[in-house]
Amino acid sequence: MIELNIKGISDNVSKDELNSYRQKITEANNMLYKKSGKGSDYLGWLDLPSNISREEISQIKDCAASLAGKSDVIVVIGIGGSYLGARAVIDALSNNFNALLNKNERKAPLILFAGENISEDYHAELLGVLNDRDYSIIVISKSGTTTEPAIAFRLLKAHIEKKYGRQEAKNRIVAVTDKAKGALKKLAEAEGYQTFVIPDDVGGRFSVLTPVGLLPIAAAGFNVEALLSGAKAMQLLTRDKKLMDENPADKYAAARNALYNKGKTIEILAGYTPNLNYVVEWWKQLYGESEGKEGKGIFPAGVNFTADLHSMGQWMQEGTRSIFETVISVKESKFTLTVPRDKDNLDEMNYISGKRLSEVNKMAELGTMLAHIEGGVPNIAITLARLDEENLGELIYFFEKACAVSGYVLGVNPFDQPGVEAYKQNMFALLGKPGYEDMKRELETKLKQF
Repeated sequence: MIELNIKGISDNVSKDELNSYRQKITEANNMLYKKSGKGSDYLGWLDLPSNISREEISQIKDCAASLAGKSDVIVVIGIGGSYLGARAVIDALSNNFNALLNKNERKAPLILFAGENISEDYHAELLGVLNDRDYSIIVISKSGTTTEPAIAFRLLKAHIEKKYGRQEAKNRIVAVTDKAKGALKKLAEAEGYQTFVIPDDVGGRFSVLTPVGLLPIAAAGFNVEALLSGAKAMQLLTRDKKLMDENPADKYAAARNALYNKGKTIEILAGYTPNLNYVVEWWKQLYGESEGKEGKGIFPAGVNFTADLHSMGQWMQEGTRSIFETVISVKESKFTLTVPRDKDNLDEMNYISGKRLSEVNKMAELGTMLAHIEGGVPNIAITLARLDEENLGELIYFFEKACAVSGYVLGVNPFDQPGVEAYKQNMFALLGKPGYEDMKRELETKLKQF
């Protein structure tokens, strides 16, 4: 199992202060398992690793194999939870230079992403790349009307139909959407696309262990059964361990809230390998959308160490003491690479010659942790044995469960996101969407003041 160490917060939070959260943690868990808390209609993720059927897993794997068999590239269209979870796992498990490998070296299609932005240049360049490559599309949207992925799908649908013809194109498009309603569901039925269902009771940022995440992950060539096995192990652990000391999700939730109430309003998640960059991005959405409401919530930020120690390091060491740091540490590397000896030693690095880079990286991690704690930054450490599907499954479920518990302790609904609608309404009005005429005039008047 992943390991959680919160000893690095002891200068800020005493054992008695941490123990004072036991009752709130117990109440939060009761709300989850009895479905009595806010947002209880969206708790399908809670038992998902145990409940997903072998039949659905088999269908996902078969579809992924079919797409992989005809595609050098698979474009995943989605935004927020519809792509971040899949990208987190795929990037964590992939060669960092996957895009430069040919398809024989990759042994699976290259996964590209669209619909998470509205950049004209990005999508034009993507279409240009796809002109000369065999590709398929996985489009992910509950409604089919979310602006960013809807625009991307319009562009890519037109492109793939022109490239292959409408009949072949429908065999290269798979839709992950609502089981019964919505624009994408209607289109998929009309065109004859293969479809997978986004469960009604699972919100987007908790959906990585549904077909939303599993289909792209399987298409990228990774073992979704091992991913689910890891998640199931963490599901059972965090359900059955009643004592906070033995339950890593509860302990993490308590530590976060205790630090928040000590004025530590920013949590910085740090990884020491580029493979974790999108795990950090997924975590930022999970916690940001779940907790940031009603004037409350820890602000989730992320860094990539050691690179960001040379940019953010000064601020983290000596800036405003409003932060705490959570570090994802990985024990084992996939490869063995040692620092060579140089006879001239002009860079004065011979003192580490013969050491593995993983050892050097670990000493940088430990040195940074000690310096930050001494500088007034509490530290939480999460350790994975290695970056593989099972460990990532554990980590995903751990973060999901802790997020739900933490949100209830904070006193908010962890499963809604009413604030994200504000920008959408303004954008619709400014673009001239029917029914927004009065709002458009008001906004245009406001814009003249800037």
